[in-house]
Amino acid sequence: MRIVVTCGPSSEPLDRVRRLTNFSTGALGLFLSSLFAEAGHEVICFRGSGATASLPTPVFPIVPFTTTEDLAGELRTLARGRPVDAVFHAAALSDFRVGAIRDEAGRPILSGKISSRAPCVLTLLPAPKLLLELRDLFAGAFLTGWKFEVEGDRTEAIAQGKRQIRAARTDLCVINGPAYGEGFGLLTRRGELLPAVDRECLARLLLERLACWKKERGEKEGSP
Repeated sequence: MRIVVTCGPSSEPLDRVRRLTNFSTGALGLFLSSLFAEAGHEVICFRGSGATASLPTPVFPIVPFTTTEDLAGELRTLARGRPVDAVFHAAALSDFRVGAIRDEAGRPILSGKISSRAPCVLTLLPAPKLLLELRDLFAGAFLTGWKFEVEGDRTEAIAQGKRQIRAARTDLCVINGPAYGEGFGLLTRRGELLPAVDRECLARLLLERLACWKKERGEKEGSP
C-alpha cells in the first residue's frame, strides 16, 4: 500500500530569523515510516524542518516542510497524483499563525529582524486545521490523527480523541501526552480504546488495523 506519514513540527515566521514552533522531534513518525517500509509498503514521509530526529540511510523519500500551509500544499499536490491508501498525520502543527507584530504605539513592525530594545505586541490568529482537510483530499484512504493532551485526565483526553474522529472523519486517533499518561491509546471510530505501552506496540497495532481495513475494503469491493 502507498502510505503517507507526517511528522515533526511546523513553524510560523515571526521575522526572517525567528519562528513560532512546537516541541516535536519527529522521531515517532520516522520510526513508524521505517517499520511501514520494512513491512513492504511504499512510504512517503513529510518531516518538519525543525525536527531533530533523522535516519542515517532512509529507504523512503523524506520531504521537508516549514509552515502548515507549506505541508498543506505538498499534500494537495500529492492528492492529485497516484492514489494514497493511508495517511498517518503525526506532525505537530502550530495552532496559531502570526497575524501582526506592532510596537507599543500600534505601528506595524516590518523589520527583517525585530529589535529587542523595545517591547512589541504579537497578535496570533488561529491556524486552519489541516487534519480537517485530509478526508476531502484522500477520500478513500485510511486516516489516522494524533491528539496530544496536556490538561485534564485520561477520560478527558479520550473524549477529545472522539471529538477529533467525528470532526475530521478519521478512522483512528492516537492519544498521548500528560493528560493520557504513559504510553499511547489507539482510539477507533467505534470508540474502542487499544492501549500501547510503547512505540513498537503502537506500530504493531497500526499495521494490524491497516490490514483489517484493507481486508474489509476488499470484501466490500468484491461483493455482488
